[in-house]
Amino acid sequence: MKTVTMRVDDSIYDMIKLAAEGQKRNLSNFIEFATMQYLTSSQFVEQDEMNEILEDKELVENLMNGLEDFKKGDYTIV
Repeated sequence: MKTVTMRVDDSIYDMIKLAAEGQKRNLSNFIEFATMQYLTSSQFVEQDEMNEILEDKELVENLMNGLEDFKKGDYTIV
């Protein structure tokens, strides 16, 4: 196991702390968990898959509507 020292802006620290408390994890455990989630999730799609997504007009419309709702403040990401 390694110990890592890092610097983060106070506002970022507050977000990390709040998220950790929300999952009943300590900061160190939450940062490790969140990092693993990020590293193991698919960050990119192949062009064929993207083309298939973009051809699904209903899906694209739903995604755009959700984005607009988010921008209006109708939803909060936690």
